[in-house]
Amino acid sequence: MSLYGALQSGVSGLNANSKAMSIISDNISNVNTIGYKENKALFSTLVTDNTPNKYTAGGVRASAQALITKEGLVQTSSSVTDIAVSGQGMFVVSDLANGGGMRFTRAGSFTPDQNGNLKNGAGFYLQGVPADIDGNFPTNVAGPNVLRTINLASLTGNPTATSSIGIDLNLQASQAVSPGAYVAGDMATRAATGAGGKQPDFERSFEVFDSQGTSRTITFGFVKTAANTWGVEAYSSPAADTTGTDGLIASGTITFDTDGNLAGNTLPASLAVPWAASLGITTPQNIALDLGTVGARDGLGQVDTPSSLIASVVNGNGIGNLTGVEIDNQGVVTAKFSNGTTRNIYKIPLATFPNANGLSASTGNVYAETAGSGPVNIDFTGRGTSGSIVASSLEASTVDLGEQFTNMITTQRAYSASSKIITTADEMLSELINIKR
Repeated sequence: MSLYGALQSGVSGLNANSKAMSIISDNISNVNTIGYKENKALFSTLVTDNTPNKYTAGGVRASAQALITKEGLVQTSSSVTDIAVSGQGMFVVSDLANGGGMRFTRAGSFTPDQNGNLKNGAGFYLQGVPADIDGNFPTNVAGPNVLRTINLASLTGNPTATSSIGIDLNLQASQAVSPGAYVAGDMATRAATGAGGKQPDFERSFEVFDSQGTSRTITFGFVKTAANTWGVEAYSSPAADTTGTDGLIASGTITFDTDGNLAGNTLPASLAVPWAASLGITTPQNIALDLGTVGARDGLGQVDTPSSLIASVVNGNGIGNLTGVEIDNQGVVTAKFSNGTTRNIYKIPLATFPNANGLSASTGNVYAETAGSGPVNIDFTGRGTSGSIVASSLEASTVDLGEQFTNMITTQRAYSASSKIITTADEMLSELINIKR
């Protein structure tokens, strides 16, 4: 029985070292796999019936242990959607774009697919918590049901209606008084019809945005009516954009003191722009107007240099197209648009486990929850051991080639030694059989 036990022990050694060689082969072949976690071969003895007067060889067996908690080197990437984790957290992914079996991975090489969904090279979709209409996120991730596949398609920058105009300009002090009487609306009429009315001595147009995000033009005209006194009008271009006569929005009088500082301003502090109903806008748009402080030189002024616009500040923007995204170390995905606006769209949570090394590995460098791993905890970054997200970076494989080649040599020698057990036991059995001869 002991010789047959020796044969079985040798066979178990061959099997165990074959499995160890398979584990080493997997490690070496995945040395360049992003986020790959090294597997280690664990050997354990097989003991049968061992009593003081009897010994039966049991042999050995090998099992694979995934070193999932071992962190790889974080390397810089040129892609803004490549992300890595500094800590023990894992990305939550799904094998279906519309949600499916939840899996976990450290492979953060995500790129948009043809539908705009962020997907890694193995075909798994990155999950995130969508922002509300104001770009805010819940304090905690209530559970996997709040997760959605991060999608970058069909994103547009929301339009913002213009709500303020600030103007800093100079009106030439030596400008001659315009001949003839000035009546409010004269400059708007001249601009709308090209005849009649009164030609402004100085005119500047500003781009504004209505409530639908459409670009419109409001022009300010100035005409000198007396010493240190100017008539001013705001009118739309074209005139048909508003319901005012010849596009007139507002008119008033500007006066200056002898030092050229603003002395008076009867133009309304807020323009109520009466957009035409044909534009689909039914209520006036209020635009605060800042022409400077009376007694100061922080807006309109009058000195003896050619009339010119010094500076202007007009807020608002139209609809913008997506130009790129950014991901910060809190996992917030921010979309950038061509109209200069940005908006938070998703926040990437991380998953942690009581025993991450107990997870079950699947094809595609992903893992599934098991009884040995304990229940998953999905939360935002910075909570517990989850760590933080490193943008434009990827986690390299944890495989050390030098160590793997060393293990390969020792495994090969152990395999050869196990085969020697079988040949030696066979020779002993042959001697036993030859006794009868």
